[in-house]
Amino acid sequence: MSLDTIVQGVLLGGLYTLFAAGLSLVFGIMRLVNLAHGDLIVLAAYLVLALVGSLGLNPFIAALIAAPMMFGFGWALQRLVLNRVLGPDILPPLLVTFGLSIVLQNGLLMGVSADNRRIPAGALETASVDLGPVTLGIMPLLTFGSAVAVILVLNHIFYRTALGRAFRATSDDPVTAGLMGIRPDAIFAQATGLAMVIVTIAALYLGMRANFDPTIGPARLIYAFEAVIIGGLGSLWGTLAGGIIIGLAQTLGAAVNPEWQILAGHVAFLIVLLLRPRGLFPRAFD
Repeated sequence: MSLDTIVQGVLLGGLYTLFAAGLSLVFGIMRLVNLAHGDLIVLAAYLVLALVGSLGLNPFIAALIAAPMMFGFGWALQRLVLNRVLGPDILPPLLVTFGLSIVLQNGLLMGVSADNRRIPAGALETASVDLGPVTLGIMPLLTFGSAVAVILVLNHIFYRTALGRAFRATSDDPVTAGLMGIRPDAIFAQATGLAMVIVTIAALYLGMRANFDPTIGPARLIYAFEAVIIGGLGSLWGTLAGGIIIGLAQTLGAAVNPEWQILAGHVAFLIVLLLRPRGLFPRAFD
């Protein structure tokens, strides 16, 4: 087990944290399991790619433009569709988001074909910094730094803003929150919009780091679920820990045998689930 392998695993965990943060946010507030989350990441990646290709923008500038567009899409999706199926029965939201996943995949296949795409990042794709024992890629460093920044911003929003208090109140008891003048449907729409902004950040790094196509969403969803469950439902910092654990397991597995990379991450998830069924840091947004 080399130091470089460990460091690369931690940095890879930053990408999985970005996949999972939006999912953790939506589940923590609405108890909504969004089966289309991975496909929404892919949709955002294609949106960023389209802005880069059509306008010749830097990918980061393109993501800044795409983020409010995805916020609006998430807000409308929640207000017009998902709010109608929220309730004590978890099956209707599951069916609706599963259907949305299928629609997004097939819509992208028809619109952009099944060819692999990548968001061009220029010299950033191969840039690195030599620290002696390890050499770190700039892209993985940016990814991990962005993941930490997202968790910090979400914690600030939740615990230091009026919107965060509304999120927590609605999560605890939407009926009582409604009696206090909070509109749960509007709060849920804002939460989903915010999750879509995080999805856009995840899509940016996904597209710059690897090839993507319309069918890879479900695999991204699995990584996101595993990170959220490992960390503990409702724990934002736990989501970061969950992402790092999956990243470490995958790089360590690949170091033993390249064919074991994905399997090692799933095995780590199962081990944590057996030892700590509620995750490492279970916590509600209270």
